[in-house]
Amino acid sequence: MKIGSVEIPSVTRLAPMAGITNAPFRLIARECGSGLTTTEEMDAAALSMHTPHADAIAAYYPEERPLAMQLLGKDPDILARAAARLQQLGADIVDLNMGCPMRQITGKGKGAALMRDVPAAARILRALRRALTVPLTIKIRSGWDDGHLNAVEVARMAESEGVDAITVHPRTRAQRHAGRAPWAIIGEVVDAVRIPVTGNGDVRSMADARRMMAETGCQSVMIGRGALGRPWVFSESFEALPPEAQRDDKARVIARHCRLIREHFRETYALVQMQKHLAWYTEGLGHASDCRRLIFQTRAADEVWEVFERYWDAVRPDPVGQPAVPEDAPLAAG
Repeated sequence: MKIGSVEIPSVTRLAPMAGITNAPFRLIARECGSGLTTTEEMDAAALSMHTPHADAIAAYYPEERPLAMQLLGKDPDILARAAARLQQLGADIVDLNMGCPMRQITGKGKGAALMRDVPAAARILRALRRALTVPLTIKIRSGWDDGHLNAVEVARMAESEGVDAITVHPRTRAQRHAGRAPWAIIGEVVDAVRIPVTGNGDVRSMADARRMMAETGCQSVMIGRGALGRPWVFSESFEALPPEAQRDDKARVIARHCRLIREHFRETYALVQMQKHLAWYTEGLGHASDCRRLIFQTRAADEVWEVFERYWDAVRPDPVGQPAVPEDAPLAAG
């Protein structure tokens, strides 16, 4: 798939997630097969003022590219200035967040709230298009609530204002992440526009991604929560590996991710990131709750890594695939 002049080399890609899709996690996802990654949302006003926090979110590894940078805001002029700055910083694509459902965001007229006033959203996209030479994309939801499903209307407007591609999460703002994602809405947007459409929602495997593409006609699939603790979800070949090879590949990815975290962040925030991601990496393994409890009791990056390593070794499967630790044996704090 191409977004403007940017070639996306695979059909799946990592979704932007606040507090999660920082440079280390994006690079890991890229190395696992994500065709494109997107930064966390960046507030346009903070970015225009060159605040340290906004600048830190915009940091990236050259190996990540192509990279999309996502903006959050509601004022056309401020968004245009922020978009120009992202382009100057090296964004290959600038994405406007029109889908965040969080009350602290929508209450300020940003995120999914932009879908409530289509003419105002058109003015924003017009200003962004004038400010950019790189591709411009948007990420939307199906609408504000079940009584206001206007994804098709917004998509048609966006196409007319020069947007190069659209990502559709088919839940409403009111649903947030609850309930099943109605993929049919993605198909309705695909049928309504000529620009590329990416689907998002309830995808946890390459098989899910292929099924979404077959059912909706979308050209690519964005994976968010399904990649937490599972960045190998983007790999076409991972599921074909034998169990021991999968385990070795997971161990390699996890160790590299933690090295990147420690290189990229100061100690205090590195600990927070390692705790969060290592807890997700225990998903589906035996005695995960015991390990998570110990993980969040740690006070240093070295300590949390030692806890996780002990756990990883303890849950190594025996030759017939059963955990080596008896089900009723708690993990020792060491």
